[in-house]
Amino acid sequence: MATADTLRNVSSPGVVVEALLLSVQDGGLRFRQRRAAVAGGAHPDDVARQLAGLSPCTDGGLLHSTSWRVEDGAVVLTYAALPDLDPQHTRPVHLDAATSGPHPLAPSPTTVDLDAVAAHACRHLAMLADTDGNVAAAALLLPQLWEPLRKLVPVPAGALAAVPV
Repeated sequence: MATADTLRNVSSPGVVVEALLLSVQDGGLRFRQRRAAVAGGAHPDDVARQLAGLSPCTDGGLLHSTSWRVEDGAVVLTYAALPDLDPQHTRPVHLDAATSGPHPLAPSPTTVDLDAVAAHACRHLAMLADTDGNVAAAALLLPQLWEPLRKLVPVPAGALAAVPV
């Protein structure tokens, strides 16, 4: 069993915040990624907010942690952020993108495609629009952005249809 002294000597992995900035173009969801390491005791929420350029004055602004994964020895915390205040160099969200682990006792995929992360984040937001009052209130302020999100089935993010046996 590890003692407190042992745990103090264990180096913790670095933490990287990944902000997926969401926008809409021609009725379709788009995103771009921004990343930064968490340093100097900063809170990951603050790092994500800075990456997205959002402030309390941003109409309909929303920041929500949607997933995490380990990548190159660092923990990557993914946040959905909207609206994208400068939607340049975006890519389409492929809502059918998904990934899963290889075994019930190994839930983390070996690699995670960024398209699957973005689709997961959008499905997560779709559920929250129906279950979280703060998200629902923010959605009212950006109807053009939330229209394609609200078309998604509001189920727990990552939920897969069961295959009959």
